[in-house]
Amino acid sequence: MRHKNIVMFVLALLFVAACGEPEDNRPGKPVASRRAAFAKMLRAFEPMGVKLRKGQYDAAQFSVHAKELVAVRDLPWQHFGPDTNYPPSHAKDRVWAEPALFETKRQAFFEASDRLLKATDGGDVKLVTQAYESVHETCRDCHKAFKD
Repeated sequence: MRHKNIVMFVLALLFVAACGEPEDNRPGKPVASRRAAFAKMLRAFEPMGVKLRKGQYDAAQFSVHAKELVAVRDLPWQHFGPDTNYPPSHAKDRVWAEPALFETKRQAFFEASDRLLKATDGGDVKLVTQAYESVHETCRDCHKAFKD
């Protein structure tokens, strides 16, 4: 019986993988590139949130993560060129229809991440938490406006 469960589990995984999102086959893979860049940003940012939620603030580690975030924050934006809104993208048409607003949201994220980096230099957990939340809010705000 156990062998049957394992086989069923493997078949279910294969089915889910086969039904996944389409692959980005366009030259330069702009959608895949920007998604990978956003993933790098998340890998730098999310550990801070986890530590804050667990009450495990470590000033040195936060500084490292904030520096990583600032180092990779420029990466995705170059991949939002014309004709790059196709599956597997989750971007709304609004990205291209309202470029000034998109840029405003991007700049808000940059400013918030600069404040986070500065706050980590000071080491005050209250200021770091506020700055972290500010960055998080800019992400949510942009996703709400521009991501399906």
